[in-house]
Amino acid sequence: MIQIIIYKADSWEFYHIRQFIMKTQNFYFLKNMLRRKIISCALLCGFSASVAASAPSVKNTDHSKPEIARADSTYVKIALSHISPQLNYPKLVEQFYKNRRFSIIWVKPDTVKSEIYRSMLLMDCVLQFGLNRDDFHPGKLTYDLLKPLVQARSNPQEKGNFDVYLTDALITLVIHLHYGKFNPVYTSEVLEGGKQSGFDPVAHLTGALCARDFMEAVVSAQPKMQMYRLLQDYLHLVKGQYIDDCYEFPEGDARKMAINMERMRWINSGEDYYIHINIPSYSLKLLRGDSIILFKTVVGKPSTPTPELESQVNYMTTAPEWKVPQKIFAKELLPKALRDSSYLNNNHYGIYDLKGNYIAITRNKLQEISAHPGLYLARQSPGCDNALGKIVFRFPNRFDIYLHDTPEQKLFKKESRSFSHGCVRVQNADRLARLLLEYDGPAGRIPKMNESLEKMQRRNFALTRPVPIKITYITCEIDDGMFRSYPDIYNRDAALEEMMFPSKVQLAGTRK
Repeated sequence: MIQIIIYKADSWEFYHIRQFIMKTQNFYFLKNMLRRKIISCALLCGFSASVAASAPSVKNTDHSKPEIARADSTYVKIALSHISPQLNYPKLVEQFYKNRRFSIIWVKPDTVKSEIYRSMLLMDCVLQFGLNRDDFHPGKLTYDLLKPLVQARSNPQEKGNFDVYLTDALITLVIHLHYGKFNPVYTSEVLEGGKQSGFDPVAHLTGALCARDFMEAVVSAQPKMQMYRLLQDYLHLVKGQYIDDCYEFPEGDARKMAINMERMRWINSGEDYYIHINIPSYSLKLLRGDSIILFKTVVGKPSTPTPELESQVNYMTTAPEWKVPQKIFAKELLPKALRDSSYLNNNHYGIYDLKGNYIAITRNKLQEISAHPGLYLARQSPGCDNALGKIVFRFPNRFDIYLHDTPEQKLFKKESRSFSHGCVRVQNADRLARLLLEYDGPAGRIPKMNESLEKMQRRNFALTRPVPIKITYITCEIDDGMFRSYPDIYNRDAALEEMMFPSKVQLAGTRK
């Protein structure tokens, strides 16, 4: 898609050139036109260049006279009443207009300043952000419908309807860029009820109206995390906006970028210091400012997947004792103990009742315990063979999982590393722990940790500033400027893709 900068042109010359671009749909042909200086253009959706010259010249006229304003507010109120069921966020749209005395915001005569053309351009390029244009009232927001409205050649109520549809589309765009459409926490009910904390989509759109660059202000709702920005820039670079554009990039990869940008919008991206574990890439990144330190991980098997979550690492424990999860105790540990009478001792397991009393094990007692496993629990003593390894990183979560060391270091040599029961095992866990202490300060605790690791002494090391930890399921990213795809180990991509693009909207050329 091209951003047009037209000199000495009114708004409908802009409209006709845009229609011409849609018909030609050939980027290289347009580039040749540019060389001949027929039009001057720059990339759209980078949003750094201005489209000011493409919009009509504007003056403040008597469009804001009280009698006109009252009539306009009536049309807006009627529109809100009649088309509310067709809106994505009717309560937020009503709030937006209420804050502005129910004035017409967008659909104004060409002699009056408005962001109508920039708003329509934003609707044209939502695919370049990995969004589905069907979510933005495409049948209600067309240039053919707009033209008679700004030229005052239509029913005034149609102007109110168009204005309300466009407001809903813009609020939808802001929300889908910031929170995503299918955010499991910030659902439409939460957003409509004003229960979200921090970002306010209505305030954001209102602020964009006052910004020097309206389009850039609107899309600034996107996540700030570098992983997202790189993916969005790459998606914009490699794919055209329209179905028959000539970019030779597989549709499957464009869709994969879109669904992963959606997932990234669900993540709180406000921190510049955090631990990011990405399940499909089997990796942990410690991010601090511009610094990224990479570690290999082992994650949950498809049958016992590692959950996606956000929390904070509060402290670390050296030489940890492992309280065996009840499911592992009943389905794995007890059957092994029944097959091998030395299994528990050889692996340093003890079995206790619910009051913490140690149970002396005989074969008959094991059979009794196996019949009622819920009345007992198992712990593994600290040691080289402990499942948690030499150190565990503690963070509160409802799944009762940990980030920890492992005695099975050979697993990190494998390319595919989904072997755990849901916890995340990290290579060079001692190095990660030292870095967290170093960044947390004071440095005097590092020698104590080294001693505890060497002598296998159980000790807690609290962090004065808990470190955010994010466990995500991202199946592609941009790495050193190259598109990198990761295995969909839990088979989640297809379901999200179908939710986002049920009508099989194309995001790129069809050539494979």
